[in-house]
Amino acid sequence: MDGFPKFAKEIFRFSATHPQFIVFGNIYDIFPLLLDGKYIPYPLPKYLGEMLTHYAGYELVLEFIPLDGFKLISGKEEIYKKLTDRSLDDEVIHLMDAFRVIDTLANNKEHKCAVILNFASRMQEISYSLYPDFMYKLFRLSLSKNPIGNPSTYNLEIFMVDKDNDIPAWYTLENPRVRIVPIPKPDFEVRRWMAQSVLPKIKGWNELPNNKKDEIINTFVDLTSGMYAREMLSIVQLSVREGLGPLEIGESIRRYKVGVPDNPWAKIDKNKLLNAEEYLKRRVIGQERAVKATADILRRSFFNLSGAQYSRYTTRPKGVLFFAGPTGVGKTELAKALAELIFGSEHNYIRFDMSEFSQEHTNQRLIGAPPGYVGYETGGELTNAVKKNPFSVILFDEIEKAHPIILDIFLQILDDGRLTSGRGETVYFSESIIIFTSNLGVYSVSPTGEKIQKITPNMEYEEISKRLREEIYTFFKFKIGRPEILNRIGENIVVFDFIRPESARLIMKKMLNNIRLKLEDEKKIKLEISPEVEESLYQEVIKDLSMGGRGIGNRLEVIFVNPLAKLLFKLFPKEWDKVFIEKITFDEVDGWKLEGYLSA
Repeated sequence: MDGFPKFAKEIFRFSATHPQFIVFGNIYDIFPLLLDGKYIPYPLPKYLGEMLTHYAGYELVLEFIPLDGFKLISGKEEIYKKLTDRSLDDEVIHLMDAFRVIDTLANNKEHKCAVILNFASRMQEISYSLYPDFMYKLFRLSLSKNPIGNPSTYNLEIFMVDKDNDIPAWYTLENPRVRIVPIPKPDFEVRRWMAQSVLPKIKGWNELPNNKKDEIINTFVDLTSGMYAREMLSIVQLSVREGLGPLEIGESIRRYKVGVPDNPWAKIDKNKLLNAEEYLKRRVIGQERAVKATADILRRSFFNLSGAQYSRYTTRPKGVLFFAGPTGVGKTELAKALAELIFGSEHNYIRFDMSEFSQEHTNQRLIGAPPGYVGYETGGELTNAVKKNPFSVILFDEIEKAHPIILDIFLQILDDGRLTSGRGETVYFSESIIIFTSNLGVYSVSPTGEKIQKITPNMEYEEISKRLREEIYTFFKFKIGRPEILNRIGENIVVFDFIRPESARLIMKKMLNNIRLKLEDEKKIKLEISPEVEESLYQEVIKDLSMGGRGIGNRLEVIFVNPLAKLLFKLFPKEWDKVFIEKITFDEVDGWKLEGYLSA
């Protein structure tokens, strides 16, 4: 049976040996059936009915729906009336009434019949009192039936259930007359048949040459990997609705996945990207090598070349970066700068502190709890955030602190560019940039729990980079045994340097300027600092640069911001007064002290 998925071949083949089937999994999808040389997509009950009548010689296929009764799927209604002395319009009152019909059809010797029991997972909820007797009688029926016809096959009952264990375990346990058949998401072949069926609906398809049609079919099939056939139909319907032609099928898929027609990537100023280093260096000081490496990856992301060496059709994230280095050197700031550069706002920056995900169960915070568990209704923090805004820079801070099971989530994101939440919703990361940060290699911990610094500011950058990369490789390959994570990151490890004294001066000046601007914006007070005071502040902050820019900021708060607040209370300037800081001193009793005056 060429042109049929595996589950259909299995039902066709074993209808001669098994009177009952339980199909589960992807039962609400549509399936392309080959009829008269063309593939026609049908819901599963209709697909099975048409397959059995056209290819297996069945004369009557009915669908039983709880509360609705029997419906003709395929075949002749006259056979139903003849065998049951009933009409399909007659009301089916309850499950036992339905069994009498099923029993009559199953034991007739004249006509090959099949009954598809749809929504079988819901029957117990609908008719709790009658369900045990109904299932028991069907179980007895499975054991007592005999095949009919030549070649012989059974009159069939086919249960459609969400999960294989929705049918009582005793029903299938060591019962050779019942065959369980999983129905997976459409594989490559099924997606190709589906593409051949639905793409002709797009205006302009028939005017294309055959070689171009084949190319579009291949693109459609590759870019819909992991999706349902019903979603493929929805993509084509979206194309028709929005006036997208067959050559724009990739754009239709993108719009379907992210849910919005606008594409911020297409609106990025090309000159801005060409000169990305200049913009990023204004935000992140003293990290020229890290900024250059990041800008190179960003330009590659713009042309969607991430992973292009492996496949033309990639749904991976636009870019993946691994920021390594000491604390406080600009890793988070660079991620924020990227979000503003690409998407125009830091609101497109999403951060997850992986130290909060060190326990196995915390993966549910990211993707949501499964059905029946607390928190199922709220969904996952990560899946909700990406669904709300797929155009984001997503930062996973200190990845080494995450529980190893969380890494499986990252693998799926990096490989497939998608993630399924606990509620069964699929979100896509194909428009996002993923950034991991790590402090691996900066410290080691002694047996007594003491932190020992493994890299120091007096080391050359090349030595720092070498040591950190070695530590990262050792951690993923040997310590946690997950080298596949490194394979997905590739050569995108960006090592940050310590803040050097010359960079510390620029960072300090930027921070002091921030203080000036804040005072002027909020209090209408102008601030001027003498060169001597600035030099004293600089000499103080460079005494310890091990904590990076954050350490500079913390030190400035102690030696400048706090004394400034005292001085402002002492001088109490009015709006648009200028405060001039002329001297800074320190003593053991009062600590740091600023001296200054109001100037015109």
